[in-house]
Amino acid sequence: MKAVILAAGKGTRMRELTNEVPKPMLRVHGKPILEHIITGIASAGIRDIFIVTGFKAETIENYFGDGSKWQVRIAYGRQLVQDGTGKAPEIARGFIGASPFLLTYGDILVKPGTYQQMVHRYNEDYFSGVLTVTGSQDVTKGGLVFFDDKFLLRRLVEKPSPEQIEELRLQGWLPPGATVWYNAGIYIFRPSLFEYTAKLQKSIRGEYELTDAISALQAGHHPIAGMAIEGRWVDVRDPEVLAELERETAG
Repeated sequence: MKAVILAAGKGTRMRELTNEVPKPMLRVHGKPILEHIITGIASAGIRDIFIVTGFKAETIENYFGDGSKWQVRIAYGRQLVQDGTGKAPEIARGFIGASPFLLTYGDILVKPGTYQQMVHRYNEDYFSGVLTVTGSQDVTKGGLVFFDDKFLLRRLVEKPSPEQIEELRLQGWLPPGATVWYNAGIYIFRPSLFEYTAKLQKSIRGEYELTDAISALQAGHHPIAGMAIEGRWVDVRDPEVLAELERETAG
């Protein structure tokens, strides 16, 4: 298995903090966010990593080099046009070849064991992918995910509006007291994903969205397993989250 990390964005919500460095290079407990991700992926036995860079790409490339310092092999590709998450993984297509791959955003922190649990879940059966989720998040900022009784993906609704959420309640998708699952932004895919990213159209937000490709994959009868993340999951989305992480005890 290989890994792809999407780290092309500037992170405008970080305001002046990302004037000089890309968001994945902001430090948590003395190390860049990206370094925490790379060491976590390596602890799951994944040694071949591709980083999609963009804004201040050389900052990332110069810091990590070929990855040998972390006992991994790192390759890079630049996303020159920031047109959404749906097309970004395609930059790594040649690197991936026929291998399954773990895909994560470069600003999401989890406990290192999460990556190992994902690989275990992927190997439980023949799946086309694994989609991680976390409970009790504000689903209007991300994806609302529904599973069947085997915890396989049934439906994914990206950034639902209050009206959509009310409609889902009325349709019985959100029964009272049930856990509301939020897309945690870390995945495993087979290369079959690229059949669907190739056909993407821009969403109403004017971007190619990875979640649209995932929905198409599922509609094409590709089984996608869910996995709830245990313990810490942090989307380092703004300076307040970053400050809160710094107040935590390291580790």
